[in-house]
Formats: sequence, C-alpha cells, structure tokens
Amino acid sequence: MKDRLAASYWLHESQYAAMSSSAVTERRRAAMERFESEGFPTVRHEDWKYTSLKKILKAEYALSSPFSEADESETLEFKDIKRFLVNDIDCYRVVFINGRYSSWLSETTHQGFDVCTLGSAWKKYADQVEPHFGRLTEGLGATVQLNTALAWDGLYVNVPAGVTLDKPIQALYFTTGEQPVFTQTRSLIVLGDGAKAEIIERHQSLTEAETWTNAVDEVFMGANAHMHWVKLQHDSPSAALTQHSVIEQKRDSHATVHTISTDGKFLRNNLDFKLVEPGAEARMFGLSLADGQQLVDHHTRVDHLAPHCVSRENYKGIFDGQSNGVFNGQIHVHLDAQKTLAFQENDNLILSEKASIDTKPQLEIFADDVKCSHGCTVGQLDEDALFYLRARGIQRKEAQALLMLAFAHDAVADIQHPSLQAKLHRLIGKKLGVDMG
Repeated sequence: MKDRLAASYWLHESQYAAMSSSAVTERRRAAMERFESEGFPTVRHEDWKYTSLKKILKAEYALSSPFSEADESETLEFKDIKRFLVNDIDCYRVVFINGRYSSWLSETTHQGFDVCTLGSAWKKYADQVEPHFGRLTEGLGATVQLNTALAWDGLYVNVPAGVTLDKPIQALYFTTGEQPVFTQTRSLIVLGDGAKAEIIERHQSLTEAETWTNAVDEVFMGANAHMHWVKLQHDSPSAALTQHSVIEQKRDSHATVHTISTDGKFLRNNLDFKLVEPGAEARMFGLSLADGQQLVDHHTRVDHLAPHCVSRENYKGIFDGQSNGVFNGQIHVHLDAQKTLAFQENDNLILSEKASIDTKPQLEIFADDVKCSHGCTVGQLDEDALFYLRARGIQRKEAQALLMLAFAHDAVADIQHPSLQAKLHRLIGKKLGVDMG
C-alpha cells in the first residue's frame, strides 16, 4: 500500500504544484519522501506499541484524490445526512463526501470571516494559507507526513481579530460507495487576537465497505482567542479513523476539546497543544465507549513553553467485550515555563475479562516552580453502589447503565448547547443500553 500511495503522489505532483506555491510544493515533496523512508508505523514504534495498523492495512482501498473523477456514489441529499446533524443548532455547515467538498449540502460564508474549505482557500487566500500549512506538523509521524503530501481539502476557518463567529460550525466528513476507500482530509483554523469560534465535527461512513480516514488539523490561536471543539466519533463498525490535531496557543487564549469515541472499529486520536505564550489555557475531555473488537487509542501531548499557563485533562474509558483501549498522555514543562499548572487524569472501567486498557500518563518537568499532577485508575463497577440501586427496585442492567452514565458525565458536562448535550447523552445511553429519551 505504501508504494501505491507514493505512486499516486508522484503521478500528480505537477498538479499539486500548479495549485500552490513552490514552498508548499517542497513541503509536500519532503513529507512524501519521509513517508517513503519510514513507511507506516508498527508496534516497534514506541508511540504505536499497543496499536497495530495491520488490521486496517489489509483492505484494497481505492485512493481518494482531488484529481480523480467523482462517481455517482458521492451524490447525497440532505435527507441522507440529516440524522447526523445537531439539527436544533443554527450553524454553518461544511460537508465532504469521500474527501470532496459538497457545495449543495453546505452553508459557508465569507462575510467578515471565512468558513469554507481548504481547497477553496488555496485558490482565494494562498498568501494566508501558505505560512501556516505544515508548520505545526513538520517532523511528526508517517501518517501525518502522508496527509501533508496527499491532502487537499478539509475545513478552513479564518476569524479576524476581535470577531466572534455568530453561530457554530458543523463539519461533516462522509464516506460512501461499494468499495473500500482511503481518504485524506486536512483542516486549517486561524483565530486572530480575541476571536472566538465553536466547531462540531463528525466523520461518518455510510457504507458497509471498509473505510479509512486519515485526518490532520492545524489550529493557530491568537492572544485571548477562544475555541470550543467537539469531536463526535460514532461511526460504522467497518470504519477506521486516524486523526492528529495540533493547536498553538498564544497569550491568554483558551481552548477546549471534547473527543467522544463510541463507535468505529479503529480510532486513533493524537491531540497536541503548544502553549507558547503566558496565560494560555488548554482543556481536554475524552470519553471512550468500546465493545466487540473495537480499538480506541488516545495520545495527548501538552508542551508548556511559557510561564503561567494551564492545562487540564480528563479522559474516561469504558471497555467491554474484547475491546482494547490505549491512553498515552504526555505533559512537557519546559525550562522557562515557571508557574505552570498542569493536571491529567485517566479513569477506566473494564467490564469483561477479555477487554483491556494500556494507560501511561507522563510528566516531564524542567521548571522548578510548578504545580503538576497526573494519575490513572482501572477498575470495575462498584458492587456496593449496584446493590444500593438494586435494593431500590432497579434492574441490574439498568443499574449498571446508570452507574456508567454517572462515570461518563464529566466528559460532556462542559458542553454548553443543550441540544448537543442531549444528542450526546442519547448516543452514550444507546451504547450503554439505556433509553435516554
């Protein structure tokens, strides 16, 4: 598969070059050369020790390309996607089908700020895209380099200084068709000083065929900018997602990311924060609900590069069947990052003898005036609490579900929109076998 991907890039290199600057073309070329040299990561790589790509590399994927002809399977109507939206929220909507922008299903804007696609931004705002594209992801792993080389389209948001988006953005990535498909999506979000934005993102396969989406996101936040990002990963049993998001924060900026991973056979999330100026605050919430033979992997990294910054991290997991979970959280407090506050927690419930979780919270501290903590727990449902609920007439299955809902509550408690929170509670309740209305 590595050779097919490389051949696709070199075949279309001149077309990529024609649509971007020489500097970006060189970045793409260097990324592909690195991918060819390294290949896909294996369990011999420390960051992939518990997460093997073998199960998703077996399929004969069609390679989605911006230069290939679209087929009829890429035609969807609004009724086909309506159930995947949070319909009670007035929002901008950016929809992609097999990696291609769907203008007839989308609602974008350029009125005072830009909510559109990276593909169109390359054409309209190349001078704004070029300084950012690939800057935060240079030197990252092979899947990121593959995306840098091949990806063309994805969400593009540019909010000028002092501007607040008047409504949230829903970004939806659909895969369709009868054949396995491998897509690359690339998003770029730039928030000026004091700008504010909210994003709800979903990747969804509409086919029984195997699919793999390899997504990369770069986010640049100016001083006192605010961003709230909800990643909803409730996909089909044949879908795989690898996503690497990197967020750079300047002075007094605030970023909150929720990652809700409930369905999909293979989920690998990398979330990196770079706190580069004083006063920046990053908050991460994650929830994994896995059963069957699902694999859900969360890798986080926070680089405290400046003093007086804060990071708070709370990831929870519930694993049943033969599912596997991975959590690897890294906090790096650099030499000049005095007065850092960094907190990290990973709590897990194991409901089956064949389910497992590999958890590794890490602190690496080079400053001497900091307040940092980390911890993890792995256990089962509290039998005393179950007995208490059973004694009040609640059936065992419902009692278990109520305890698991209470355990998962922290992952969604900070979401402000009642309709989005209600939708998430229904999805979580359905996964746990309880009707949330």
